[in-house]
Amino acid sequence: MELFEKLLGIANETMWTYILIAALIGVGLWFTIKTKFVQFRYLPEMFRVLFDKRTINASGKKGTSSFQAFAISAASRVGTGNLAGVASAVAVGGPGAIFWMWLIALLGSATAFVESTLAQVYKVPEADQYRGGPAYYMEKGLNKRWLGIVFAITITFTYGLVFNSVQSNTISLAFNGEFDINRNIMAVILVLLTAIVIFGGLKTIANVTQIIVPVMAILYIIIAIYILIINIAAVPDMISLIFANAFGIREIAGGGFGAAILMGIKRGLFSNEAGMGSAPNAAATAEVSHPAKQGLIQALGVFFDTILICSATGFILISAGGIYGSEADGIQLTQNAFEFHIGDWAAVFIAIAIFFFAYSSILGNYYYGENNIGFIKDSKTGLFIYRIAVLAMVVFGAIATFDLVWAMADLTMGIMALINLYAITKLFKIANRVLQDYREQRKAGKDPVFYRDTLDDQTGIEFWGRDQTSEKEE
Repeated sequence: MELFEKLLGIANETMWTYILIAALIGVGLWFTIKTKFVQFRYLPEMFRVLFDKRTINASGKKGTSSFQAFAISAASRVGTGNLAGVASAVAVGGPGAIFWMWLIALLGSATAFVESTLAQVYKVPEADQYRGGPAYYMEKGLNKRWLGIVFAITITFTYGLVFNSVQSNTISLAFNGEFDINRNIMAVILVLLTAIVIFGGLKTIANVTQIIVPVMAILYIIIAIYILIINIAAVPDMISLIFANAFGIREIAGGGFGAAILMGIKRGLFSNEAGMGSAPNAAATAEVSHPAKQGLIQALGVFFDTILICSATGFILISAGGIYGSEADGIQLTQNAFEFHIGDWAAVFIAIAIFFFAYSSILGNYYYGENNIGFIKDSKTGLFIYRIAVLAMVVFGAIATFDLVWAMADLTMGIMALINLYAITKLFKIANRVLQDYREQRKAGKDPVFYRDTLDDQTGIEFWGRDQTSEKEE
């Protein structure tokens, strides 16, 4: 096992240091410029679309509502990345890692817009829902089904199996540290709770996460804001420390500069998923009148995750002190920081919060795998085997070491992101034309409705015919 961890470390260092950082920042910057800064110019529009009555209630004949799709993807975003991931980033990379998390979120929100818009354009209508995501736009937009299959296998393994081991690992560490609950017992509890929901189907997942995620996120944010308020005098110094650590000469000379970038971007990507190709699977299920609407909502999700929740966690960790270079594992650092600020009960709250965050992430992650298994082959046997494998990885994660599950996650999400970034770069013209159509209709005072004949190249687009869109709006 030690040899396996060592090989994982070498592979991760090579891929992240020399390939992925440049790819994520470069692609995000290019999308930002080419879309004329869509993530900043359309921020008010994102809120308008998210809370529009048609967005919340439009579950209609097929699919989920746009708000439910947002909740499913938020289930994966709001989880261990915000609490354990941020803590490990600061512990290894120093306070400067927070800056690089901000950067990858600001640029990545444009990437999130592109990938989720494409997921809507190339979604496939089925009996009672839509399916879509990177595997679908690789097959239908790029005419490369083989690449779609490679991606489908990668995301199924990454999310359904590896990432779910990260979630269960974080829960078991938190409960073992705070309540001294045996990790084997926690594994059994998590398997039972997960099995109950994943055999209930997409609607169950949507309904559960729609309740859990907002409630726990709001409670966490309220407590985090309270801690920041009582430490408000230290906030300017913390911001100064973050920027100084991100670019400081001392950090460059001591090697901390590279660690800050690497950990900030790694944990930023794990947390907000921008460009990884996961959120588009949920985005494709939404019932919307225009693909750009869901693109805007998913871009908002990146801001919600990183700029709001990750930043709050980062400030609390830094103000608690004693984090950088700590030997404690991720979630335990966060528990210690909250306990430092507001007492013993806060560590209990974090343990409970991480349970709900990570549990909801397990459900969201599971769906990504289910969606992509359906892309490869519609097989009840295959789906059953996948569900059993998910439960097995939940057990594995609950009893495995912290470093092992995170190293596996870093490697698989990196491979997944590279495949997806290639595809959305090739298909960017389609997403940009859809955005242009949305912009033109909004300027004309309309609630935008998209038809595929707006595009010069309609190859592979099965939905968005004028008859289908009219039926959907009834």
